[in-house]
Amino acid sequence: MKYTNIVDGIFLDRPNRFIAHVEINGQVETVHVKNTGRCKELLLPQSKVYLEHSDNPNRKTAYDLIAVEKQGLGLVNIDSLAPNKIAGEWLANLAEGGQGFDYIKPEYTYGKSRIDFYMEKENSQGEREKYLMEVKGCTLERDGIGYFPDAPTERGIKHLEELAAAVKAGYHTALCFVITMPKVTQVFANVETHKAFGEAMDAAERAGVKIIYLPCKVEKDEVEFIEQQFPF
Repeated sequence: MKYTNIVDGIFLDRPNRFIAHVEINGQVETVHVKNTGRCKELLLPQSKVYLEHSDNPNRKTAYDLIAVEKQGLGLVNIDSLAPNKIAGEWLANLAEGGQGFDYIKPEYTYGKSRIDFYMEKENSQGEREKYLMEVKGCTLERDGIGYFPDAPTERGIKHLEELAAAVKAGYHTALCFVITMPKVTQVFANVETHKAFGEAMDAAERAGVKIIYLPCKVEKDEVEFIEQQFPF
């Protein structure tokens, strides 16, 4: 996925989840933060950040903060809309290459949840197989390992429970971590922040939910998945 009208700035502070103060070309601007997570280890005073300038004159804020340089790691994309777009591009790319699905539907309602992707393909016996995939973006890193979540997520637990139930109903299911930062290829449950999510993730794996890691190459104006085959 690509961005346009990218400018760089210096992060100053974050009054609330939705906005931040950033110095751009010597002027302090109030900008929209495209991630409501904590991002405390990323959005540090004087960090270099990248923003997309909006061409909508009616917006309250003219810029969206989308990425930040983390010392010792590199550029981290924090746009919470990016992971689903990247996962969608990955699935479409697999389909075009003949490795994946002939039917892909985003935002699919299953049980009491909205699951990010529903897919179908024909197996070697000519039968239609059904897949569900939930996508989570990972931006939290410690010592080269990714962790999720960076804040408690009851919604994330609910999704895991729905995926586990779907396995019993005959679906293939997966939790896909889109890793929008360099050098990280694996994600663990952040049990220090949300122990219950870690327990739910373990239970989901035991029930047959696959855990997928989708590392990405991150540039200030682009995020691209690193090519890999769908694991089942």
